[in-house]
Amino acid sequence: MTTIEDVARLARVSTSTVSYALSGKRPISAATRRRIEQAVAELGYVPHAGAKALASARSEVIGLMVPLRAGIDVTVIMQFAGGVVTRAREHAHDVLLLTQDDLEGLERVTDGSMVDALVVMDVEADDARVPILRRSRQPAVLIGLPRNSAGLSCIDLDFESAGRLAAQELARLGHREIALVGAPPEVVERHTSYADRVVRGFTTAAEEEGVLARTVSCPVTPPEISEVVDRLLAEAPGTTGIFVHNERALPHVLTRLREHRRQVPRDVSVISLSPEDVALSQQVPLTSIDLPAATIGGIAVDMVMSRLEGDYPAETRLIAPVMTSRGSTAAPRTRR
Repeated sequence: MTTIEDVARLARVSTSTVSYALSGKRPISAATRRRIEQAVAELGYVPHAGAKALASARSEVIGLMVPLRAGIDVTVIMQFAGGVVTRAREHAHDVLLLTQDDLEGLERVTDGSMVDALVVMDVEADDARVPILRRSRQPAVLIGLPRNSAGLSCIDLDFESAGRLAAQELARLGHREIALVGAPPEVVERHTSYADRVVRGFTTAAEEEGVLARTVSCPVTPPEISEVVDRLLAEAPGTTGIFVHNERALPHVLTRLREHRRQVPRDVSVISLSPEDVALSQQVPLTSIDLPAATIGGIAVDMVMSRLEGDYPAETRLIAPVMTSRGSTAAPRTRR
């Protein structure tokens, strides 16, 4: 007996695309529809009414997987989630927030029918979820970039280029000792993809520019942040440029610099990697590399819907970083 899988194979599309074409539930391109119709005619496929209804059934729900792990900034996560929810509604889908941090939970989701597709966040370099997502029947898009992304679609800011851009800008201004105040230790120890890539870009560019660079992971409690800044200034008193990639620590870093009588930008230049509203809300408006969280969330939904509705190959999209100057950087005083 000819099956829908036979039709999909001959037409070179997914079974869900065949289902959409037969049910008329979603728009299919004219070229793809023609291939499916030709395959149906050639194979003499006649779907059973009950099977057809089952095949075309969808939950109209996208799963957003955000494991609530130590060190994540929920405020920033919600900006990504807002972008996902807004764009999902434009595709007539709801969003189910999945916060479990265990592989069994992911397998239950991918084995069931509660969601049509998945958007996955907090991606690690060697993420244990990747093999499960590769064999999942639901399409998935990762907001992040694992070390091996073969067969998966990914979207993210180009964090490595962001780190490079910050180091290059500080070097261009004449700073010879610079520092990256980075993600919390828990995030760094998990080798969360974005944290690794920022460090790699920052240190590589500093070496190329002949600049002395330090990188420190930074916790998020005020006493620990003060300790990090104190240690940095004690061990590297010549530091005149700081790149902060830690939204929760950012205001406390600025406060501690002021307590050390380091005025921004007269004594120390500061660049942040953060959502625009975070950079603008500080005690000094910061020159920043914007993290367009809502935009990335929306693109992730577009990508996963494209894979759900048609036979689209896996792809990786990295958004180029853009720096906006707001006066928190300047040439070091000794060089003025």
